[in-house]
Amino acid sequence: MLRVLFAGTPDFAVPTLEALIEDPEISVEYVLTQPDRPSGRGQKLSESAVKRCAIDHGLEVRQPQTLKDLSEVEWIRAQQFDALVVVAYGQILRADVLESPRLGCLNVHASLLPRWRGAAPLQRAIEAGDTETGVTIMLMDEGLDTGAMLATATVQIDESTTTARLHDQLAALGGPLLVETLKKLNNGTATPVNQPDEGITYAHKISTENASIDWNQDRDIVMRQIHAFNPVPGAYTFAGSTRMKVFSVCEADEDQKAPGTLWKNNHQILVSTRNGNLEILECQLPGGKRLTHEQMISHQTAPWNDSVTLTGLPT
Repeated sequence: MLRVLFAGTPDFAVPTLEALIEDPEISVEYVLTQPDRPSGRGQKLSESAVKRCAIDHGLEVRQPQTLKDLSEVEWIRAQQFDALVVVAYGQILRADVLESPRLGCLNVHASLLPRWRGAAPLQRAIEAGDTETGVTIMLMDEGLDTGAMLATATVQIDESTTTARLHDQLAALGGPLLVETLKKLNNGTATPVNQPDEGITYAHKISTENASIDWNQDRDIVMRQIHAFNPVPGAYTFAGSTRMKVFSVCEADEDQKAPGTLWKNNHQILVSTRNGNLEILECQLPGGKRLTHEQMISHQTAPWNDSVTLTGLPT
């Protein structure tokens, strides 16, 4: 039986935790996750998705403020785990933590390394126009996603792919791949491969400013930006002083107007870019919920009921 310590925090990590729990050859003995944080309008303390999953399965949860705490490091070392599995944990691991398990620390990273090391690999892959991405199982070292690779799995990206959809695809893919790879590492059939020096890119953290839409760009670039920032932070634009988030679009063949022009045409909500039109399929107005295409069409007071020009800043 492989004794595993699992470290993860958001919902992306849950399918991997569940895959480990369900395997009869693996025992998840403890779960590490970030401390409960205030969230929402009421700023109530909220448990992480991983903590909720662990509790549902009767697992013991530990929530250290930091793994730089020597007492936490000593506790991990003393357990003599076979492996530490890390999926979007959100804390930097010291060298003595990385080196303490017998098989090392395995990480599920949401890109095909060495492309898109760093904080936002899903968003940056879509934004850049990549046609494929995937997950990489790697042995962690002290660098930023620089460890030796053990396994990869690939998915395709098309013009309708959003980060929301890609997130769920890769989360589901990572769990079984991690379990298979962990077993191979244990029986000596997994071969670590160093990452190549060529093709390294960094997926820098997403800022709110990144999500401001410039309609005076090529249609493909605008579409990728909108889909890359769905669901968060949500690509946004202004109709006068009204801030509108746009989550999903597709190409439209109506006669082009000036970039940023927003209008309603029968059963379509359209906006022009530098070289073509987009149909808005899902958006959100201030103080409201996300609107589907049908809800947008029937909305009586939305900006698209009058032809307006969308801008990057409020006017």
